[in-house]
Amino acid sequence: MSTPHPADSHDAHARWKFARDVVVFQLKLILGNLHNFLFVPVSLGAAAVDLVFRREKEGARFYRVIGWAKQADEMIGLYSVLDEDEEGLKSEYSVDAVVARLEGVIVREYEKGGTAASVKAAVDKAIDQLQHEAGKGKAKADDAVKRVTDKLREKIDPPPPG
Repeated sequence: MSTPHPADSHDAHARWKFARDVVVFQLKLILGNLHNFLFVPVSLGAAAVDLVFRREKEGARFYRVIGWAKQADEMIGLYSVLDEDEEGLKSEYSVDAVVARLEGVIVREYEKGGTAASVKAAVDKAIDQLQHEAGKGKAKADDAVKRVTDKLREKIDPPPPG
């Protein structure tokens, strides 16, 4: 049984949609591999720390890392091309949402009769805006990492008494 694909329609843009889906899928596969490469040692490290330093809930650090990994995996959305509804973008920072925003910029510039330089400038502006928006959460993420690091340091190397 085969799964119907959204590009099966016979419109003039089906070939380009298919090519886009291929490129985006390859990008997502690469991101998925980076995701796994990162979370294997992080989850093992969290599990090791949980085995040595007990908390109120057994494996709390490990399960927190799993939650982060799940959220990152959902943002990658490897198989989202098979979702029928385009409203399935779970986050404005998912791979699909970022690609859709950049595509929208390119299409608008093209429809206005923009040149390659104006398309490049518009895409650069869109990427700058994405980075600015994502940067708003950076301080929060940096603070969380600092707190975790400080707690790990306290557990591993407690300050001398006195």
